[in-house]
Amino acid sequence: MSVKSHLRNGNPVVIAISTNDGLAGSAENIGKLLNRNHYFFVPFRQDNPITKPRSLVFDSKLIIPTLEYALDREQIEPILV
Repeated sequence: MSVKSHLRNGNPVVIAISTNDGLAGSAENIGKLLNRNHYFFVPFRQDNPITKPRSLVFDSKLIIPTLEYALDREQIEPILV
């Protein structure tokens, strides 16, 4: 409900991805959100390509900078690090 309220008011929504199936079942939904307005992602990377080939994890050092950029309606690039 809070995300819906933010979107209704035109406020940014920041997402920090941490999932074991980011490059499998969730990839389609992540891709859809990447193409929508008002959604901003904390840059993320593959967690461990050898033991967890479909896992994604966000870069915790970039949470605050991502929030600052999102308030200016900008996405930190690159999203994938």
